Amino acid sequence: MNKKKMIRLTALVGVATATGVVAEANQAHAATTTTTETTNQTTNASVESTQAAVDAAQSAFDTAQTSVDNAQANVTSASNNVTSASAILSSAIANKEVATSENIASATSAVSSQAVVVASASQAVSEQAGVVSAAASVQASAQAEATSASASLSSASANVASATSALSAAEAALTSDQSTAANNLSAAESAASSASAAVSSDQAAVDNAQAAVASAQAIVDAVAEVQSSDVINMSAAYITALKNYLANPSSANAAALQEVAKGADYVNELQQKFKSDASLDVVDPSDPAVQEALSVYAVNLINHLRNQYGLTTAFGASANANVAALDFVKKYYDDKNWNIFGTTGSDGQGHNKNGLDAYAVQLNTSIAEDAGSGLTTWVNGKATMATTTLHNLLYAVYSDIATMLFDDGGTNNWSHAQSIFEDGTILGTDGFNNVYLGVAFDKYGYAHYELYNATEGNQLGNNAYSLDVQTAAQTLLTNAQATLASAKASLQRMTTNLMVAKAAVVAAQDQLAALENSSASDSAAVTAARTQLESAKTSYQTALATYQQKEAALEKANDELANVQASLEAAQATLATAKAKLAELEETVANLTNADQLLAAAQAAYEQAVANLTVATGNLEAAQVDLAKAEAQLTLAEEAVEQAKARAEIATQVDQQLNGSNANDRQSAGQDATSLKTNGRALTATVATASAANPKRGADQGRLPQTGADNQEASAMALVGLGMLGMATGLYGYKKKKLTK
Repeated sequence: MNKKKMIRLTALVGVATATGVVAEANQAHAATTTTTETTNQTTNASVESTQAAVDAAQSAFDTAQTSVDNAQANVTSASNNVTSASAILSSAIANKEVATSENIASATSAVSSQAVVVASASQAVSEQAGVVSAAASVQASAQAEATSASASLSSASANVASATSALSAAEAALTSDQSTAANNLSAAESAASSASAAVSSDQAAVDNAQAAVASAQAIVDAVAEVQSSDVINMSAAYITALKNYLANPSSANAAALQEVAKGADYVNELQQKFKSDASLDVVDPSDPAVQEALSVYAVNLINHLRNQYGLTTAFGASANANVAALDFVKKYYDDKNWNIFGTTGSDGQGHNKNGLDAYAVQLNTSIAEDAGSGLTTWVNGKATMATTTLHNLLYAVYSDIATMLFDDGGTNNWSHAQSIFEDGTILGTDGFNNVYLGVAFDKYGYAHYELYNATEGNQLGNNAYSLDVQTAAQTLLTNAQATLASAKASLQRMTTNLMVAKAAVVAAQDQLAALENSSASDSAAVTAARTQLESAKTSYQTALATYQQKEAALEKANDELANVQASLEAAQATLATAKAKLAELEETVANLTNADQLLAAAQAAYEQAVANLTVATGNLEAAQVDLAKAEAQLTLAEEAVEQAKARAEIATQVDQQLNGSNANDRQSAGQDATSLKTNGRALTATVATASAANPKRGADQGRLPQTGADNQEASAMALVGLGMLGMATGLYGYKKKKLTK
């Protein structure tokens, strides 16, 4: 238990002891030392003695506190009993007031009526219990039959599993070797099929390679044939007239150019140079090899003309330019059904200028387009896309370029010739410093010559063709012949592989036939196992049907039992309610009949509870008195131990003062007394400091008195007198302890 205490005056207690020590200072130094040691021992013993008294008082206080707590609990319990007895007494008084003969008779009659209700409910419970017993018997029988059917079903299922396993074993024995042989045969047949497919594929490759060789040879032959006609020569007069016109497209210059041009009989010249060659195979104008031959041929014709005209910059041809030309013609002519010339040459839609603008933006370059009658030449007949040959295509290119030179007057104002002979610009549009030509034929058979300005960004000049037509054609033929040779070698290897694969198929077929002739006994075992399995399956189906029937019967019996049990529980609940009502009525009759006795008993119980509360209250008060006494004793003991500690502290400080002086300065008792008197103020300060260091002392704690200013000396007699006063008033200023649990 913690205690809070306020202490005012403690430090002055024991000053008289210190004064006694000062008085003895007139004795020898050895005697003084002995006296202080004895004083210290005495004060320490006093501290120990008073602390023992505190411990004893604390124990007595704790015991008294426990007694108070117990007494308080008894008072609380007695008070609760009085409250309960009071309620019972009130109920008994009320019961006595209604305990008339009429009420007793009425309650007795109600009991009799309720007894009849209870008997009827009890009979209903008994009857329903019988029904439940019968239903339980039926359910138990159904459960037994269902359990038996389940066991039969499990047995039948096990028989099916056993028969299935036996059949699998028999079939495995039958098919093990046959399966291996069949797998071998299947693998051999698959290998033979793959080899046959490879042979067919390689044969097709050989056929294609041979066709490519034939096509390349045709190109070589065609190029060789047109080598003598792959130039168009212009007269000096024509060149002069054309330059004058392009420099100044006036009416007079146009008329002069037309006059010079009309005498050129280039149509008859073309007909003489290009003779139909029926031996040439039909080709696809969009085939890259054909496209290369056409674009190189066209560029050579144009560059020869530009050279005659006096220009040193030449056009180029490339695979990239040809791909762009094919893409443009498909997107803006074929897909849009754009017929540039129509059927007569004068009813067409003309150039798709919007398409040219859009494609120029797409490729980020400058584009110009020339177009010619192509395969539809009104001069030399018409060749269709399905029947055209390379000879026809070369003829169309030659005819178109020649036509652009000599038959391009009228509304076009010689714009085709202008596109051929301008340098750095085409038709007045700048940005044609590196022209590459792409050639493509549309689905109507008309030829399109797309002129692109090639840059590093659009890469239209990449994959450029050699303009040496004969060398390019020969290289094409050489490559095609190498491809054919490789295809023939691969075909030879695949043919050999096919022969080996076919032999493996024959061997696998022989092995399988031999195994099939020696498997009669295994087949009989398989047949027997299958019969056994079918029998087991039939038995299983029978057991399954029985099990399902018994399970249905069990489920029905369970439902019936649950229903009758629910009815029994309802009847039991009705009986319990009736019995409770009967007990309540019987209790009412008993209370009314015995009202006088119940009232007397309640009155006696109440009075006894009040008496018990009185006794408990007295015990509590006595315990509280004992607790107050124990508290006072504990307070006195604690104050005594504090005084003893203070005296011991002062004695220790005085001893330190005496023992701290130099031994050489203690020459006589008179000197010691004088020194102590002279240094009284120092001693006083030391004691005051020790008092201030004790945290238990209050702010108004007494200090050793001083007189005069700081340089005045304290009187030894005043010190002694103050010590006596401290002894007389040592207990003054203690406040009563506040005990906190």
